Amino acid sequence: MTQTEPLAGIHLILGGARSGKSRFAENLIAQAGGGTYIATGRAWDEEMANRIDLHKQTRGDLWHTIEEPIALCDALRACNHPGAKPVLVDCLTLWLTNLMLEDRDIEAAFDQLCDLVPTLDIPVLLVSNEVGFGIVPENAMARTFRDHAGRLHQRIAKIASRVTLVVAGIAMQVKS
Repeated sequence: MTQTEPLAGIHLILGGARSGKSRFAENLIAQAGGGTYIATGRAWDEEMANRIDLHKQTRGDLWHTIEEPIALCDALRACNHPGAKPVLVDCLTLWLTNLMLEDRDIEAAFDQLCDLVPTLDIPVLLVSNEVGFGIVPENAMARTFRDHAGRLHQRIAKIASRVTLVVAGIAMQVKS
């Protein structure tokens, strides 16, 4: 996507840990003049708290940040108003983790998100970790997480107008 191309619709951005996917998404919205950052991460420990603080510091003034680990659809609805700027959700896999840890109805949450995002009038960039490239996890919880993430990615990719895979900082268009 070039600087002159406007943001529109749903854009799913996938990649591994430290692949550059968040930076890619942030740059797209920065080029559009800024937006809203919906952060789904939780500070479960000091290291994660430090990561969250660093992210906040590096985003700067172009962003309005909403921290919402569970009620993602409510946060998206709150952002959807005339003249609203684009929204970046970072990330779906942390949101999934939070849902699992709180023993929420995963499929109902996925249904709600997939029903909502096509109705929004604002561009939405959804960042998520592609966890399906690795080996089969050794424990049931990790396998369940991987399976849920894979199903969510497939559902979002189907309704997205764009899908980008970021590997080693290089963005590859999967769907455009």
